Amino acid sequence: MSVLTREQIRIHSGSVTQAAALQEATDILVSVGAVTPAYVDAMRQREETVSTFMGNGLAIPHGTNDAKDEILASALSVVRYDGGVDWAGEPATFVIGIAGRGDEHLEILSQIAILFSDEDDVARLAAAQTPDELYDLLAAVND
Repeated sequence: MSVLTREQIRIHSGSVTQAAALQEATDILVSVGAVTPAYVDAMRQREETVSTFMGNGLAIPHGTNDAKDEILASALSVVRYDGGVDWAGEPATFVIGIAGRGDEHLEILSQIAILFSDEDDVARLAAAQTPDELYDLLAAVND
């Protein structure tokens, strides 16, 4: 099964609060059967402990280890907020929600980290005009 499909990618021209971004990430993951609605609480708890802002405009919200029962399947949500999101004082443009069963989340995390460590890749992701274009740039996470 793919962790990312076109339906799990959105682009918004504006900005939202961090709380709204966490909810949207959860809603996308719920819509594909990856997590229960309670997963958003585990994401919030994680942010209270440590920010998931990674630099280069990327935040990777995911639940605490206690939330493994809320994860039904591994999946990603990808939302680009062109107006940015204030992520604990840092400007996040990409909010990639992660649900990983077992050790799969580590593999998913490393692939995202590699993609966002390259400034040219980040520039291409930021310039993509449609969710389809974004998907084509991100599809490697399914390999």
